[in-house]
Amino acid sequence: MGNIEDFLLWVGAAGSSGFLAVVLIEGWMRPGYSPVRHPVSALALSPRGWIQVVNFAVAGLAIIAGGIGVLLQGTGLVLALSIMVFGSGLVCSAFPMDPSRGYPPGAPEGDPTQQSWHHRIHDHAGAVVFFSLPVVAVVAVFVLPVWWMKLIAGAMTAFLSVSIYFWDQAWQNDSPRTGLAQRVFIFPGWLWVASVFSVLAIE
Repeated sequence: MGNIEDFLLWVGAAGSSGFLAVVLIEGWMRPGYSPVRHPVSALALSPRGWIQVVNFAVAGLAIIAGGIGVLLQGTGLVLALSIMVFGSGLVCSAFPMDPSRGYPPGAPEGDPTQQSWHHRIHDHAGAVVFFSLPVVAVVAVFVLPVWWMKLIAGAMTAFLSVSIYFWDQAWQNDSPRTGLAQRVFIFPGWLWVASVFSVLAIE
């Protein structure tokens, strides 16, 4: 690790992949929580909810640090800024959603009729997260330094654009596979971000 930008890139990679590790472990351990049914954000509820709140904040800050690393490395201003927007959305997602759709156990099966202020912030932050990541992929096609990284970024752009549609439809229709549809977007997307940070740090 020779310089500050490499260090920041590795921080971004750790934050992005670490977020997924926490989501996997917490989704498996929570009583009454179904990773197939419930969204990742619901992990911020219940007495253990503070773990996911911290996960949102730490991962978001780490990804912002990675974006600063991209900026210092000179890979591209627009790419760095779009990554930092993505990370900022994750940080703000630490404001928890309201209990709904059967989680935590005892919560209403439907959506709340009146939303709390922190639920509204979470909703807006989530929109930033899910719409900024495909933008990151589009920008990456043009600015990443290696042809195969550009190719993967193009494939990721197409994948994220399709999967966000199915995730949105699942959420709007309260599908019993809402959590699965969301994870189809999140896991490849976050792992791709981690891989970009890692490759740029090694280059």
